[in-house]
Amino acid sequence: MTTTSLPDWVFPPPGGFTAKDLDNIPDLPAHTELIDGSLVFVSPQASFHARIIDLLAMGLRQAMPDTLRVRREMSVVLGTDQRPEPDLTVIKAEAACDDDETYYLAGDVVLIIEVVSPESRSRDRHRKPQLYAGAGIQHFWRVEKDSGRPTIYVYELDPATRAYGLTGIHHDSLKLSVPFELTIDLTEIDRL
Repeated sequence: MTTTSLPDWVFPPPGGFTAKDLDNIPDLPAHTELIDGSLVFVSPQASFHARIIDLLAMGLRQAMPDTLRVRREMSVVLGTDQRPEPDLTVIKAEAACDDDETYYLAGDVVLIIEVVSPESRSRDRHRKPQLYAGAGIQHFWRVEKDSGRPTIYVYELDPATRAYGLTGIHHDSLKLSVPFELTIDLTEIDRL
């Protein structure tokens, strides 16, 4: 493929792309993220990835208060050149008022969940948590596949350092009291 046959959006503008650009680039592949002003394309999801998202979304919806909503694969604007797309996002209910919305603002986010894939390992373990913490998002969960089962690493924001501190590692059951009371049987992934 020659550079003349590539779409114009392949070439970033001076200074990189902005969060606003994602809604205006024609024919952009679905689920494209913006990290540090660069477009990031995601690989197709594996079965484990889809099943753990389903399991967690169901568990969250059953447990969370009426003041919150859970959304799958919706981008979050963290800054001018940052618009990642977490696997799951828990937002304030008032932020979920427009069926045409394509993103949420960091100030409306209560919890972000990333399921680590082989191609996104470095971003999901390092860069994205830095960005989420820097934007002041209080809760972050990272899900890893371990012998076919999920392991969930739960983090809470330290407001003094604006960095996440690990509060627990969960294997067969996820039982938490923050950001709300929650119990999810992680072994149920085998039934999905």
